[in-house]
Amino acid sequence: MLIQSRHGDTAPAAHDRVYRTLRTRIMHGELPPGKALTLRGIGKQFEVSMTPAREAVRRLSAEGALTLSSSGRISTPELSNERIEELAALRALLEPELASRALPRAHMALIERLQAINGAIAELVVKGDAVGYIRSNLEFHRTLYLRAQAPAMLAMAETVWLQLGPTMRKLYGRLQRTEVPQHHRMIVAALRAGDEPGLRLAVRTDVTQGLRMLVS
Repeated sequence: MLIQSRHGDTAPAAHDRVYRTLRTRIMHGELPPGKALTLRGIGKQFEVSMTPAREAVRRLSAEGALTLSSSGRISTPELSNERIEELAALRALLEPELASRALPRAHMALIERLQAINGAIAELVVKGDAVGYIRSNLEFHRTLYLRAQAPAMLAMAETVWLQLGPTMRKLYGRLQRTEVPQHHRMIVAALRAGDEPGLRLAVRTDVTQGLRMLVS
């Protein structure tokens, strides 16, 4: 039997809506590292009772998207240098493999789609839109990796992106981007040429180079 929230949503539907929306915001860097949240604040923002807010926070904490202290304080993660290096290493392992598996299915429509995303990124760079940049950057990678047809591996990569979301927002301020990342162009060129070693190198460099700036 589904439990009605005070605002008329069924509890499972309400908590899933809160979970998915918060998850997306965290992944796209809308919340900075160490941003404090409260169940009451989440409930008010999403117009739900405490129960779905608590369940959404529980799920996000389990994924490493939020930290929950012993005192009950909820916040976005502030990653240590060691943790950033660990997550960068995971990206360097997972994402070149996903790109390699996608290569045999990299038809012209995919390449044109990636170029279109790069065009959108260029516009966001000009506007200085950090959240839009992070969102479109992840869209570029996800669009490519979906062609790998490796859902378990992609889910692992997305969990890493989720844990890095607030940190990526911090990184964007340091990078001071003025153009599309050069490695995106190298990725597209390698796809066109069917160059697997070049593709792996371009992806590995793209996903780790910026993060290493934060631990230098």
